[in-house]
Amino acid sequence: MATRYLHTMVRVKDLDASIAFYKLLGLHETRRRDSEGGRFTLVFLAPEGQEECPVELTYNWDGDDGLPSDSRHFGHLAYSVDNIYDMCQHLMDNGVTINRPPRDGHMAFVRSPDNISIELLQAGDALPPQEPWASMDNTGHW
Repeated sequence: MATRYLHTMVRVKDLDASIAFYKLLGLHETRRRDSEGGRFTLVFLAPEGQEECPVELTYNWDGDDGLPSDSRHFGHLAYSVDNIYDMCQHLMDNGVTINRPPRDGHMAFVRSPDNISIELLQAGDALPPQEPWASMDNTGHW
């Protein structure tokens, strides 16, 4: 019996804000399903050319008041990027907080609007340390 990866699901509180965040990462919507009976919307987003590896955003129309408010129990999503410094600057320019800056030119962590941890990894070898990133602390400050 073979096992095949399908998707990762995260619950979101503001579907539009979450879609906008994942689009900043370079993902695009691949499909959507609205369920009148179940009162939820599912939106699948994936990087171009990697549609077989989506993240599923689940939005419950009536809210998620019974669920934990802190999504830290979920590990993280990870994406490789062509230039970690450029991606982090793009995200910061659009109001995203960099929780762990790419000081080493290899890895960074950011948070989605729903407090989902997103790991960004430099594709290939780490880039040489570059300012202002090399001098930032874990709060995104110098």
